[in-house]
Amino acid sequence: MEKRVMTDSKRRSGLKVASAVLGGVLVLSACNGGEDDKDAAAENTRTSQAQIDEAAAKEVSKARIAILPENGATNASINNAAKVTVTDGTLTEVTMTTKEGTPVEGTLAADGKSWKPDGQLERSTTYKISATAKDSAGLEAHENASFTTVSPANSFIGYFTPEDGSTVGVGMPVSIKFNKAIMDRKAVQSAITVSSSSGQEVVGHWFNSQRLDFRPDQYWAEGSTVTLKLALDGVEGAEGVYGVQEKTVTFKVGRNQVSTVDAATKTMTVTQDGKTIKTIPISAGSPENPTYNGQMVISEKFKETRMNGATVGFTDDDGKGEYDIKDVPHAMRLSTSGTFIHGNYWGPDSVFGSANTSHGCVGLNDVKGAGDAKQPAAWFYNNSLIGDVVIVKNSQDTTIKPDNGLNGWNMDWAQWKAGSAV
Repeated sequence: MEKRVMTDSKRRSGLKVASAVLGGVLVLSACNGGEDDKDAAAENTRTSQAQIDEAAAKEVSKARIAILPENGATNASINNAAKVTVTDGTLTEVTMTTKEGTPVEGTLAADGKSWKPDGQLERSTTYKISATAKDSAGLEAHENASFTTVSPANSFIGYFTPEDGSTVGVGMPVSIKFNKAIMDRKAVQSAITVSSSSGQEVVGHWFNSQRLDFRPDQYWAEGSTVTLKLALDGVEGAEGVYGVQEKTVTFKVGRNQVSTVDAATKTMTVTQDGKTIKTIPISAGSPENPTYNGQMVISEKFKETRMNGATVGFTDDDGKGEYDIKDVPHAMRLSTSGTFIHGNYWGPDSVFGSANTSHGCVGLNDVKGAGDAKQPAAWFYNNSLIGDVVIVKNSQDTTIKPDNGLNGWNMDWAQWKAGSAV
């Protein structure tokens, strides 16, 4: 076998291959080492971020502030909706302003846990609240919110009678007139309560979608106290229309005075607690314009007032009122349609007790100017209260309708209760 000798060139070529292989190993080794370093760097970064987050978390206040209504709320209540509270801390500052920057006064609770405005808010107004609180470590938390209160178009109000703190007669109902039609009568009536210190059952009756009256079966007990509570805030009376009232009203019931007008005998008998205290000659409605029969409640009193026939349908051919008396003395309203019991100075004294001559009112003898306290009309005016009952009988007219004035007493108890929504 021929012995081959490795030449230098081959030897060098082999070295080159080996070098290439080794070089490849070295290169590969260098690449693997770079990836490990990146992973290590990423891990170090994650560790550092976690430490940063942990450190940052230690700097965040534990106090948690809550603002009502929620940010962006609309149709918010003007009464009790606005409130700021805090947990795990105490409030240090709360500011409330209108959108235009007008400040709203408020009170921070003694324990620093809550804040609320001092008074009722305005409707259709946007308010901004900014609150700051601190936790036990003294770290601060901040919260902001903005909301808009309910608009007049989306709210309803009930106008009620009698007035708070008044003293009224035994026939005075609680009458509420709403400024918008109420579609959900049950919801609204359920948010209204009327109670008497006498313990009498009191029931509401809807005359229409905007009028709700309350009364007991019999007249209010003499000397009792009646309480009306309106809890209508947030109650939806019709679709998208909410109540805004939170109110309590009380009134006293005075002595039991009931006056009975007999259109046939042309006299009025005044009783207190069932005993007759005075009999007064009167002149009721003429045969052409008789006075309504029925139980009527005095709803307004005027020492002097103007009475124009045109306002109640009594007109001449020229369209002017059949009468226009600018100073009717001692006038007290008995119906919405224009029935009054009042003084009469233009008729002769002989009329009273002997002839019915009016356009439907009940007239009592009086003087022009209402200045003579001795006149029958003056006496009756001075001894009558809003809410006193005047009963008319033996007239040729029909019985007055229950909703014509405050005259629901002309409906029996079963009929009255049938008009309740609850």
